[in-house]
Amino acid sequence: MSSSASGGMIVGLIQLVRPRQWVKNGFVFAPLVFAREFTNPASIKLSLLAFALFCAASSACYIVNDLHDIERDRRHPTKRFSRPLAAGRVSRGGALALLGLILAALAVAAVFQPYVMAVIAGYLVLNIAYTFVLKQQPVLDIFSIAIGFVLRICAGAVVLDLPLSGWMLITTLCLALYLAAVKRRQELLGSGSDGREVLDKYSPALIERYAEMSATGALVFYSLFVMSANQKLTATIPLVIFGLFRYWYVVERLGAGESPTDALLSDLPLLATVLAWVGVCALVLYA
Repeated sequence: MSSSASGGMIVGLIQLVRPRQWVKNGFVFAPLVFAREFTNPASIKLSLLAFALFCAASSACYIVNDLHDIERDRRHPTKRFSRPLAAGRVSRGGALALLGLILAALAVAAVFQPYVMAVIAGYLVLNIAYTFVLKQQPVLDIFSIAIGFVLRICAGAVVLDLPLSGWMLITTLCLALYLAAVKRRQELLGSGSDGREVLDKYSPALIERYAEMSATGALVFYSLFVMSANQKLTATIPLVIFGLFRYWYVVERLGAGESPTDALLSDLPLLATVLAWVGVCALVLYA
């Protein structure tokens, strides 16, 4: 194999695990922040471990999804170029070999972190069910995506042996439902059922109502959560409102939203809002 071919395959394998999507796994750090453990080096190491394990697990799910959807992705207007399997940059054998390595690493991790890996195992089962069944079921497909974010919160709490906050879980669920609904809306407007069969069962108006309801729930539950946890955290509520408004602007006027990660990383005001929220939370909780 020539050096250019091997280099292309390495790039393809990196794209296959979608490192840009790992930002979603940052939800595992929420319990670390709100429990004020972010000054404890041991807690930071454990949270970083949970983050790394979730990155590996989510990458394994992406590989399974791409293997399952390879033919459909080849007919998609953008995925046929962006997905390495559909574009032919990675072979099925290469993808299966990488998947085997990731699953082997997760199996080893289960020996040392059984409780965290139990949560991650639930995440893997959920995503396999999503790939083969749930993604074709209206409403269930959106909830499946959202529950994945809730499991990230659970892993972050379990690795630190912290009690789970009901307020944090329901806030995360509503926020994730909002992002998932917006994603479906953009897919429906962009490629219709050519991208996903389930989109035939939605309409833009219906999905917009889902998104509005979820955004409202996220804001209300977050406000109740921070006011019950620490009154000074109410200073972050305007940032959350602005973030929700800005994200919808990026979706509606700039055509993003099909990938929430890309929308976040491509819009400076939105990214600055998220960083400001993290900074204010850390400052208030540290003080």
